[in-house]
Amino acid sequence: MSVLLAIDGDSFAHRAYHGLPKSIRLNAVVGFMNMVTRLWEAEKPDCVLVAWDTLTVPTYRHEAFEPYQSGRVFEDSIVEQLDILPQVTAACGFATAKAPGYEADDFLAAAVAQEESRKGRTLVATSDRDAFQLVSKRTTVLQPVKGVSELARIGPAEVRERYDVDPKQVPDFIALRGDPSDKLPGARGVGPKTAAAIIREHGSLDAALAAGRFSAEREDLLLYRRIATMDASAPLPSIADQAPKWAEASSLAESWGLGNLAARLEALARN
Repeated sequence: MSVLLAIDGDSFAHRAYHGLPKSIRLNAVVGFMNMVTRLWEAEKPDCVLVAWDTLTVPTYRHEAFEPYQSGRVFEDSIVEQLDILPQVTAACGFATAKAPGYEADDFLAAAVAQEESRKGRTLVATSDRDAFQLVSKRTTVLQPVKGVSELARIGPAEVRERYDVDPKQVPDFIALRGDPSDKLPGARGVGPKTAAAIIREHGSLDAALAAGRFSAEREDLLLYRRIATMDASAPLPSIADQAPKWAEASSLAESWGLGNLAARLEALARN
């Protein structure tokens, strides 16, 4: 059975950028590749997809809800490194997904849907808990706990333990509870426990609305759910079993003056 490792590139790049001293040249690139190579060695997937945001073009989420992710300001250095990181993942031979109007999350959802239809397994590596909606018997979220030296494996039972709802109910849960990181306010006066209780009682946000709950907030809550739902129609590159091209990635790292990273990648190429 094929195993796909689907990586949220932006999530890992930001962890790398803030986890390594900024005195290190291209610290996000170095830290990101350290994370990815350790993850690849630990999981030995058959294929790898790395998904990226496009920061310069708004998504339908930004257009539908102006406050969405407002207030986020990135330093020039991380933005510059995010621009070149897809070159690294492409040099590795990994499928690399990036397109205007889509977030990395959307490509992860599309990849999971494709693998589910193929009866394959997917490991989704991300620190974004919105990805819990993708979890199933065939799909596991790998959530970094400390860098990526420690990863929590999130399956259906872990989603229920953390949120008290099923994975497919996570967008409904987010709509009701809200999401401060994305500036989604949720339903007035509803926190995590109440949101979970409402979903358990009614089965879904739609059913709760049909029962007359939140009539004054109906349209807002449906919008919040749409924003929280990953778009599985995002356009994917071809995803096929592949052996990483560590030597090519090593040459690219060397050309950027990243000698230590180049040496580590060259060592992987020889193994």
